[in-house]
Amino acid sequence: MSRYLNAQTHAWLKGFAVSARHLSFTRAAEELHVTTGAVSQQIKQLEDRLGFKLFRRLPRRLELTDEGRRLAAVVEEAYQSVGLEVRRLRSGVMSGVIRLRSVPSFLNKWLMPRLPRLQARFPDIELHVTAEDSNISLRDGDFDLAIDLNDGHYPGLAITPLMEERIFPVCSPGLLKGRPPLRRPGDLAWYPLLHDVTAWRGSLDYGEWHHYLSAIGAPSINLERGYTFNRNHLTMEAAIAGMGVAIARETLITSELDTGALIAPFRARVDTGKHYGIVHAPGALDDRRVRAVHDWIAEEVGRGAR
Repeated sequence: MSRYLNAQTHAWLKGFAVSARHLSFTRAAEELHVTTGAVSQQIKQLEDRLGFKLFRRLPRRLELTDEGRRLAAVVEEAYQSVGLEVRRLRSGVMSGVIRLRSVPSFLNKWLMPRLPRLQARFPDIELHVTAEDSNISLRDGDFDLAIDLNDGHYPGLAITPLMEERIFPVCSPGLLKGRPPLRRPGDLAWYPLLHDVTAWRGSLDYGEWHHYLSAIGAPSINLERGYTFNRNHLTMEAAIAGMGVAIARETLITSELDTGALIAPFRARVDTGKHYGIVHAPGALDDRRVRAVHDWIAEEVGRGAR
């Protein structure tokens, strides 16, 4: 096949494509700024190289053969594709697939509502999104960018810190009806508890509650009871339904407090020592498409801070 498609053949194909579009060697010569004889000779040489006729030379006009018609369609499509991609590159348009991995609750509560803005800015970038718990190992090669919640230590990978996470208890106002007041942590003994068992990498099943109460110096109570879920947003849904008191993440709690669907019985909010970050392989940001999505996420975090 290579003997048919060498550099010379590609030059002749350009003359063929223009001639096929105009069905005229004279008009093709005008577009290509060469003589009619030069175009005619190129087509003859191309036909000799390919081993079949491309045109029927009729009095005062050209007609494509069946082979010529088929080849013209393919060549024209190829030139259009090349032209389109060149225009995209010159205009700064980016296209292609970017593999984005994210911890599920962050994806559900924070990222998903913002993705239409990414689509509007980069309509030709196709995002392939995977939801994975933070306790599942990040393996270099199965993602381009990953949003994770951890202490920032990722051997062999680079990370761009986004925002720190703070936690605090929340519950539905309806949960308090008919029960003792919930004014101080010790009162939690009278209430069912809800737990996210995949809070962050390496966390224990009841880790968020233990971390919160230890940080505020609350008296010891039995925390290892109640319902457990493996997603923060599921835990929040259970709290909204009045099933118990849950630990909310400040980053992921959106309108629930403003609308009154949830209330925070205690004022204290506690740093987890963990933060969200964009994880990527060294050198991944050299791809301007990956860099664009990375920078857009960081920009969205900045928007939320203002």
